[in-house]
Amino acid sequence: MINFYKIMFFFSLISGTLISISSYSWLGMWVGLEINLLSIIPLMNNSKNLFSSEASLKYFITQALASSILLFSIILLMSMDNFINNMNLNNLNIIIMNSALLTKTGAAPFHFWFPEVMEGLNWMNSLILLTWQKLAPMILLMYNLNMTTFFTIIIIMCLTVGSIMGLNQISLRKILAYSSINHIGWMIAAMMFLELIWLYYFIIYTIISLNIILIFNYFKIFFIKQLFSSFNQNPSLKMMFSFNFFSLGGLPPFLGFFPKWLTIQMLVQNKFYFLTFTMIIMTLITLYYYIRISFSSLLLNNSELNFKLDPFLPTKNFYIFLFNFISLLSLIFCTIVFNWL
Repeated sequence: MINFYKIMFFFSLISGTLISISSYSWLGMWVGLEINLLSIIPLMNNSKNLFSSEASLKYFITQALASSILLFSIILLMSMDNFINNMNLNNLNIIIMNSALLTKTGAAPFHFWFPEVMEGLNWMNSLILLTWQKLAPMILLMYNLNMTTFFTIIIIMCLTVGSIMGLNQISLRKILAYSSINHIGWMIAAMMFLELIWLYYFIIYTIISLNIILIFNYFKIFFIKQLFSSFNQNPSLKMMFSFNFFSLGGLPPFLGFFPKWLTIQMLVQNKFYFLTFTMIIMTLITLYYYIRISFSSLLLNNSELNFKLDPFLPTKNFYIFLFNFISLLSLIFCTIVFNWL
């Protein structure tokens, strides 16, 4: 049963993001981010689960800190004379503002809160945190993208942290959190040259995350060990789950390869060869632990089930199959459509 207050705060969460991205003043953007923050805390909080209460407290403290730094930099910008003429002379202030927005997004090296908060949430709140909560800060980052060196360092740090820190995790929520940090690096690289590629990347990442989290939420899976017994009676679902992880890593036959392909093309055209090479190598490390999870769930078979399976399982799985089918075949449609554009 969904409580009425949760529906109210969910719509408030959406409206906060929309206020932020449609505002024409920095103060309006800050107000939108605050509405968004104050709306997600009641959605995260759960009196029956102390882990979610702890996660919501951690999230609130970190976001409040980032908001105060953002407001500080906005006040400094607004108090300057001849703001447009002096913009290039105030790089430090722009770096402070960007750092606050990157903290809100969860990008490295400001990622310290992100895996810890993810670990205490249920899957639906995790989905909101992985996708919708990144929308407003990343759109606000687009207004300050003239600092190539700063963002290049951030991209390399995101990819390094996301790939190496995810290697030794057994919690699927932490694995998806570090995976998200890796994808943030790719998204920043995409928006440095063309916002449309960032939009493609964000939409495709949201679709793949939705597919994976729907499966995890349906089977109540939170750790790698639980994967082995959950998919035994359903080989087709096991295969689709593995394909989604390959897609998240960016293997070529799947949809997740499409935005990375566009990003690499833009980086190479703009002569960012070292950055492109680093990004590809670091993504291979993330792909390694995706494949490790997929192979474990595909090849290890645990048949010690002593309970009856749900007789309505095929009908409940219909929507999961439908979403996965659309997601996995979309690369073919994308390539056909873009050939005709």
